Amino acid sequence: MASSLPPNPKPAASGSVVLGIGSGAAHSAHEGAAHAAIARQLADLLGYDFAGAYVPGRPYPGPTYFVPGDVLIGLDAAAAWGIRSAADLFGGVVPERVLASKAITHPLVDAPSRVPPGWPATFAERVRPVTLPGFSAFAAADARRAGRALLDRGRVRIKPAHGNAGRGQRVAADIAELDAIIASLDEEEVGRDGVVLEADLHDLTTWSIGQVRVGQHTIAYYGTQWLTRDNDGDVAYGGSSLRVHRGGFDAMLRESLPAQVREAAGQAQLYDEASRQCFAGMFASRRNYDVVQGVDHRGHRHAGVLEASWRIGGASGAEAAALLRFRDEPTRRWLSVRTEEHYGDDATVPPGAMVLFHGVDPSTGPLLKLTVVEDDDDA
Repeated sequence: MASSLPPNPKPAASGSVVLGIGSGAAHSAHEGAAHAAIARQLADLLGYDFAGAYVPGRPYPGPTYFVPGDVLIGLDAAAAWGIRSAADLFGGVVPERVLASKAITHPLVDAPSRVPPGWPATFAERVRPVTLPGFSAFAAADARRAGRALLDRGRVRIKPAHGNAGRGQRVAADIAELDAIIASLDEEEVGRDGVVLEADLHDLTTWSIGQVRVGQHTIAYYGTQWLTRDNDGDVAYGGSSLRVHRGGFDAMLRESLPAQVREAAGQAQLYDEASRQCFAGMFASRRNYDVVQGVDHRGHRHAGVLEASWRIGGASGAEAAALLRFRDEPTRRWLSVRTEEHYGDDATVPPGAMVLFHGVDPSTGPLLKLTVVEDDDDA
């Protein structure tokens, strides 16, 4: 008589994945739900338990892996939570608040009237070859001087240093428009967070270039993102389509890539290396860079890094799905995956999609956030 063997038990989890700490919590209900879904995937990848929101003082079995909603500020503060290296979190830690914004991409004007605490004086010069013509400013007078200098090249884009998805950005074609835009800015906000002024481009492509390392698993990718309209008709992030490679930036750059992608990835890698060398003690497991290629209003081509994201982001659902697929298919080299965000009551889930959030957010209304892995043949 044949014996019936019990199924192999699931290995006991060796650690805990937790969400958010301090100011690193999600900013909305839909963000919180999406971050939780991604954290569950990361727990699967690491062989850990998902333990929900972090509770200070609660004992967690094994190592604790954090998934904060934002970049963590302060090396000592992070260490107090037990975060001492990129292996301890999905995201990043920087020593000063200013380093977590797009302001670091450009230099200040000569003899600025305000320099923020922790300003990295050498970084902008290091990355000048891979950025657009531009300046950052932390005072209205400095912003006006910067804008006038840039208007000699054509139109100037003015954007909040902590903005995202194009929100709050405006373009000045002449001094009158420049002065009006700067006069409309909140002086206290400019002094605290800064404002970025750079050459405005058209006929542009914005690439998303990234590298993610979780445990023993590393991926790099390139792709594009798009914008949509939210339930109020405002511009919002709409999704990302990524081409993901096993291994880091170096491994991806050894592959045959389209010329525009190779240029963008090389610029992102230089920006990444400069940040690690200039920002003492900073570390990040998720390193994402927006790189733009386009033409200014005088017909000159430009290409450069716009900003860094060292935190969980809109494309992170795709990143987590790719990490799991590469774990399960150890011979695979490439994978196509995308994230989508749809506003409104009529959004439907396509076949095979992994839903990160589908419901009504109290602050944004009806929203569907999902990830789709495309089963292409290029392994």
